[in-house]
Amino acid sequence: MPSLLVNIDVPDLARRIALYSNAFGLVPGRRIGAHAVELLGGGVPIYLLERQVGSSIGPGAGGGTRRYDRHWTPVHLDLIVDDLEAAIDRAVEAGAVQEGRTLTAPYGELAMFADPFGHGFCLIRFNEGGYDALDGTPVGPNLRQGA
Repeated sequence: MPSLLVNIDVPDLARRIALYSNAFGLVPGRRIGAHAVELLGGGVPIYLLERQVGSSIGPGAGGGTRRYDRHWTPVHLDLIVDDLEAAIDRAVEAGAVQEGRTLTAPYGELAMFADPFGHGFCLIRFNEGGYDALDGTPVGPNLRQGA
């Protein structure tokens, strides 16, 4: 089975390191050249890759370029927390913006955010049922424990 890591393009590496460290308690691991850093402490490594606004996304992107205004992507981070209110406060203090109000779902509570670079993420506090509460049929390890 392959290992998972997450890569996130950002235009300002220092600001993004500060946001993830202050909001989520992640810590810098390895520095990879002058324009990348590994963050640890979230279950999988997150690599912040400094890429400038307007730089090419790559040949498979149809000539697209990077932008960091608020944008939608089908892939985003969900961060599982025990104390949602404290996590919301830390994220806002670090520069994230909560989008809408905190929601209650069958599996717990969630708050949706955008970071200063346009990337969306969610903070989730699972209840006792976790995702199994959606239909009650366990299909594997329950994610309510942050695994």
